[in-house]
Amino acid sequence: MPYRNELLEKRVGIAIMAKAPIPGLAKTRLIPRLGAEGSALLQRWLLQRTVATAVIADTGPVRLWCAPDVRHPDFSTCRAYGAVTLHQQPTGDLGDRMMTAVQHELTPAGTLVIGTDCALLSPSTLRTAALSLATHDAVVVPAEDGGYVLLGMRDCHQEVFRDIAWSTPSVIAETRQRFADLGLSVAELPALWDIDLPEDFERLCGLHPEARTFVAGHEVAV
Repeated sequence: MPYRNELLEKRVGIAIMAKAPIPGLAKTRLIPRLGAEGSALLQRWLLQRTVATAVIADTGPVRLWCAPDVRHPDFSTCRAYGAVTLHQQPTGDLGDRMMTAVQHELTPAGTLVIGTDCALLSPSTLRTAALSLATHDAVVVPAEDGGYVLLGMRDCHQEVFRDIAWSTPSVIAETRQRFADLGLSVAELPALWDIDLPEDFERLCGLHPEARTFVAGHEVAV
């Protein structure tokens, strides 16, 4: 089956870093606007949307890296979207956890790492990022706040995740410098934005009014 083997070699895995939608743990910067329960409901909406988007993109296996552990029922629910496997996030900072996710991927064409904070990630963006790894060592989608919403690599270069000032506006600049220092070719896609602050939530609702309905406690289709 040489044709099938060639297709498998081109598959790019997607690793999703996700927090459980637990009140007080999820989307804490939105609690003053939405309350702890509302913020958890938003996290549930974002989680479901992200997993569904990754499955629809169909670039390769989808692995959901769960925090604080895999036992939350919303993580199990995500497996209804398709072939999604659950893994517990290890200890360490964000860089350590993302590095572990990349190291555990088995797809030879590379891995895309995403979070659940960007509702604008689409299947087509994920496919474009995956295709970029056929001609580049890495791919990144910057975030408007100075971070990034997607990072992909053909191989795991640990230096990309080490000693980064996470959750600061310098993340993407530091990451670009790491790529340059390693001599890696990088495809940079157009910037997107995360939903972290009250103004981000209002911006989200302007594009996806169903998010406000979901946060009000009425589940809607993703």
